Amino acid sequence: MWINPVDNSRNDPQGVYEQQWATPLVAVAALVAGGIALGVGAALSSTDAAGTFLVGLAAVGMWILAALAAVQRPRLAITHDGSLTMKRLGGIRTYSRADIVRIKIVKYPRLGRRVPMLELDVRPPGEDDDRLIIFGRWDLGTDPRDVFDALDSHGLVPRNS
Repeated sequence: MWINPVDNSRNDPQGVYEQQWATPLVAVAALVAGGIALGVGAALSSTDAAGTFLVGLAAVGMWILAALAAVQRPRLAITHDGSLTMKRLGGIRTYSRADIVRIKIVKYPRLGRRVPMLELDVRPPGEDDDRLIIFGRWDLGTDPRDVFDALDSHGLVPRNS
C-alpha cells in the first residue's frame, strides 16, 4: 500500500514545506531488509561462487536504492511562498511559478500496462533551455494524478499545460 503525501511534522521540523511527496519510508525499510536477506543468503550459499557473487551484488544494489531513496527526501515539495522544490542527488532546486513552463500527466507503457507519470517542464533562472523532469509513483509515494491535482490547487500548473 502506498502512503499519501509525507507527514510534514516528521520530515520537515521547521515547517518550510506546505505539502511534500517522497518514496514511503516503509519501502525504503523494505529495501534495506531485502538487502540484508540477500546478503545473508549470499553468505550462506558458499558452494556456488558465481551465485554467491550475483546474490551479493543484488544485496548491494538494494542497499544503494534504499540509500538514494532515503537521501532524496522529500523528492517534490510546495513551499509556503508558492515555490516548487525538488530534491535530487545534485542538491535542492527551487522553481518559482514563473519558472514552470508546463506540468502534465502522461501515461507511459510499463510492464504491459500504461502508468501515469508526472512531467514537469521547467526553465531554470538564467537558462534558455527547458528541463524535463519526470516523477513516478515510486518517487512521489502516491498517485501522480493526486500530486498534479495538489499542484493545480496551489496555482503551480500553468494554464497552457
